[in-house]
Amino acid sequence: MAIIVTEETRLVVQGLTGSEGSFHGVRNRDYGTNVVAGVTPGKGGQDVQGIPVFDTVAEAVTEAGANTAMVFVPARFAADAIYEDIDAGIETIICIAEGLPAHEMLLIYNYMRPKGVTLLGPNCPGALSPGKANVGIIPAEVFREGRIGLVSRSGTLTYQIGYELAQLGLGNSTIVGIGGDPVVGSSFIDILAKFEADDETEVVVMVGEIGGDEEEKAARYIDAEMSKPVVAYIAGFTAPPGKTMGHAGAIISGSSGTAQAKKEALEVVGVRVGTTPTEVAELAAETAAARA
Repeated sequence: MAIIVTEETRLVVQGLTGSEGSFHGVRNRDYGTNVVAGVTPGKGGQDVQGIPVFDTVAEAVTEAGANTAMVFVPARFAADAIYEDIDAGIETIICIAEGLPAHEMLLIYNYMRPKGVTLLGPNCPGALSPGKANVGIIPAEVFREGRIGLVSRSGTLTYQIGYELAQLGLGNSTIVGIGGDPVVGSSFIDILAKFEADDETEVVVMVGEIGGDEEEKAARYIDAEMSKPVVAYIAGFTAPPGKTMGHAGAIISGSSGTAQAKKEALEVVGVRVGTTPTEVAELAAETAAARA
C-alpha cells in the first residue's frame, strides 16, 4: 500500500514552467509518477515536455484529475499556492519551497488541519515510495523497494540511511521528509500513525535532530500507540547551544532540544537509537531480521 504517494497519485506541479520545477517535475514523471499537470498563472495552454500547463489548480483538478500537488514556486508565493491547493480539493500537498515565514505556516496549519489535507514541508525533500511514485527531490536511485518506513526532518540524512539500507540488501516502503522548519504541515506522529496502519511497512526508522520537542512527543506516541518497532537517529550531538545548525528549527535553547535529551526519551520507551547513519541501518536490519 505504501503511504503519502502511491500508484494512485496524480500530480500537479506548481511552478512547472520554471527551471527547478520543470527539472524535478519531469524527473518525477520519468521515475513513474503520474504527473498530470503543471500550473503557472498566465501560461495555461502551454506544455512542458508533454505535461499540460493550466492557469489554476482548480483547472488541473477538473481537467486532469490532480489529487496531489508539489509546490515549486518562490517562497513569497508559496503560501498562496498552498491555500489554492487546499481550496481546490487537493488531498496531498508537498511543499519543496523554503523560506516561508513561521507565522504564515501557523495560519496555513490551522486552515488545513480541519480539512484532512496532508501537507509535507515546507523546506522538505518530498516523499518516495520506491517502485511506485516519487514526488519531490529525493534521489530515488539510492533506494530500493522494501518494508522499512523512513521519516526524517533531514533530507541528506534520509538519503544516507536509505543508501546504507540498500547496501545491506534492504529497502523502503515509503521515505517521507517532513521538513526542517519550526512549523511544518506534518509531525513525526502524523507519519508514524500512517506507517502503523500500512500493511507494507514492518519497521520504521525515524531521523530527528536538535531543536523543539517533536522527537520527545513521538517517543510518547510510540510507547502508547505503535505495535511496529521503531529505530531512531538524532543528529546534532556536538551542536553548540544557541546556534542554528542547518535547519531553521534545529536550534538548542538552554537544556531544551538537545540530542542527548531526545535520545534518552526514545530509549526509555524501547526505541534503539544509533549514533551514526551506518549504525542506524544495521539496527534496522537486525530488527527486520528478528521479525522475519
